[in-house]
Amino acid sequence: MRLVHLDLKGAAPRVSYLEQVFPLLSQLGASGILIEYEDMFPFKGDLEILKSPFAYSEEDIERIQQLAELHKLEVVPLVQTFGHVEFILKHQKYQHLREVERFPNSFNPHVPDTLSLLKSILSQVIEKHRHSTWIHIGADEVFHLGEGMDSKNWMSRNKGDTGTMYLNHIKEVLGFISTQNWGLQALMWDDMLRKISVGALRGERMGRAVAPKLGVSAALIHLPPEKPPELAEGDGGTATAGPTSLPGHCPHWLAEVRGGGSPALPSAHAAWSMMAWLALLCRYDHYSVLCELLPVGIPSLAISLQTLVNGGFTEETKRKILDSLGFQSMHLEQSTCEGRGIFPGAEIYHMVQQVNDHLKESILKALEEESAIKGWFSPYHRKHQFGNPRNMESFGSKVLKLHEDWESFVHDLRNQLEKVYFPDTVEEWMEENVSPYLDQLRDLVQDYQ
Repeated sequence: MRLVHLDLKGAAPRVSYLEQVFPLLSQLGASGILIEYEDMFPFKGDLEILKSPFAYSEEDIERIQQLAELHKLEVVPLVQTFGHVEFILKHQKYQHLREVERFPNSFNPHVPDTLSLLKSILSQVIEKHRHSTWIHIGADEVFHLGEGMDSKNWMSRNKGDTGTMYLNHIKEVLGFISTQNWGLQALMWDDMLRKISVGALRGERMGRAVAPKLGVSAALIHLPPEKPPELAEGDGGTATAGPTSLPGHCPHWLAEVRGGGSPALPSAHAAWSMMAWLALLCRYDHYSVLCELLPVGIPSLAISLQTLVNGGFTEETKRKILDSLGFQSMHLEQSTCEGRGIFPGAEIYHMVQQVNDHLKESILKALEEESAIKGWFSPYHRKHQFGNPRNMESFGSKVLKLHEDWESFVHDLRNQLEKVYFPDTVEEWMEENVSPYLDQLRDLVQDYQ
C-alpha cells in the first residue's frame, strides 16, 4: 500500500479540488488515501460541537469515497484515539478528559467517559466508511502520558508503567472496533510502540485480548528507523511559504495492527514494499500555523510516490514526474521546478513562489533603501503629517506603482486560493504570509496620500 496522508487540520481543500487531485495521485502510484478528518468530519448529535463551521457534509464524505473508488484509491479514515486530540479537548465540555488539565493534547485513559466518547466518534466515522477495509487509530505522540494524577495513582497501585497503560487503552479501542465491523483491519503510528519492548507486547497477549481478527501482536509491521535515503519527504515545513521538493520531518512510520499468530518480522525491504506513508500536512497540530498549501506540496509528493514505485529516483522517474506535472526541469538541491505546470493548483504553486521570493524583498527594499523615504518621510513625519512635496514626489510614483502591482497580484492569488480552500484557510494564509509585508506598504501609501 502506498498511502497519501491528507491531514485536514483546519485547512481542508474543497471536494471540487480533490476531484482534480485524485486522478493525479493514482497516476503517480498511490493506492490509497489516509484521511485524517479531525474537525472536518460531519459529526452529529452530541458530537456536533467538534465540527468546523466549514466541515464536509455527509454528501461530501460520500463523494470523496466515490472519487477514490473511481480512481482505484482505497480510503482509510484516521481517527486519533489517544494523542493529537486538541480539536476535541479544547472544548470545555471535554476538558475533564485531559491527561493533564492544562494541556489539551492527550486523553486521560482512566476516565470512563474517554472510551465512551471515542466509541461515539469511531461509530460515526466507521458508519460513513462502510466500504473501507482499514481504519487508522493514530495513537502517536501521546504527550504527558503518565503525568496526570489519575495515571500516577494507577501506576502506583498496579506497579505498572506508561507502556502498560498505553497498551491497555489501545486494546480497549481495538476491542470496540472489532465489534463494529468484522472485516475491518487497523493501522496505527509506531512511535509509542517503539518505546515498549517486544517482550512486553507479547506479555500483553494483545492478539488474544480482542476479537481474533483484530489485535496487536509482537509481529507488528516494523519499518526501519532510517528511511531509504532516496525517499523524498512530502509534508513540508511549518510556516513555510515557498514551493518545496524535499524538506520536511517524518517522526514515525506506519505499524499494522494484526491478530492471529506471530510470524517473524519482515525485512526492511519487505516492510517498505508492503506499506509506505507520504504526508501532506495542513499543520503539525491543531494550534500550529499552516504548513505548505496542498498545491505547493504536490511536486514533492510526486517525487516521493514515483521514487517508491520505481525503487529510486532515476532519470526515467524524473522524466515521468516532469511529464505528469508539466514542468520542463526540476532541481532538488534548490527545491525548485521550472515550467508552467499543468497539475491542479499549479497557478497557486507559482504565485506562492512569487510571494516567497519577491514580496518581502521588494517591499522592504522600497521602505528601507529609498533615501527620500528615510530622510523626508520617516515615521515621525508620517505621525505628524508633514513633509516637503518636492522630496515626496521623488519616491511617490515608484511606491504607488509597487503598491498597485502587489494589490492586483494578491487579488488574483486570493481568487485562486478560494477555488481550493474555504474562507478561513484563505484568510489565515494571507495574514501569515502576505499581510505582514503588504500592510507596511499599504500604511505608507495611505500616509503619502
